[in-house]
Amino acid sequence: MNLGRLNHVGVATPSIEKSIATYRTLLGAEAIGAPFDLPAQGVKVCFIDAPNTQIELIEPYDESSPIAGYLKKNPAGGQHHVCFEVPDITQAVFELKANGATVLGEPRIGAHGTPIVFVHPKDFGGVLVELMETPREAH
Repeated sequence: MNLGRLNHVGVATPSIEKSIATYRTLLGAEAIGAPFDLPAQGVKVCFIDAPNTQIELIEPYDESSPIAGYLKKNPAGGQHHVCFEVPDITQAVFELKANGATVLGEPRIGAHGTPIVFVHPKDFGGVLVELMETPREAH
């Protein structure tokens, strides 16, 4: 498997609206997508475009959301994960497992509409890594 491009950095937040205002005011962010719900993952997300990647703001639906647990430990929010693209998620999962990595769950559809998986932070020095299949229009 080859490391693909950095697609986005996930940032957990207790309020997407407040975070949008912060990125707009302090960093001059202009290309900000509309927040949308991902019910299967228990979150609302919003993407902010930067010249070379995106910031994914992630807000929990409720206390059952995995992001709610993160926010209990980090009430102000913070960097949650980094996401790299891979050409084939099935092959990536196979190779990760063959090399001893702990893949968290099975591939599922993520916020970009392509298959994703997460790899346990213990495999990356404490960093939660998301892998997403490169969107077809990017090929």
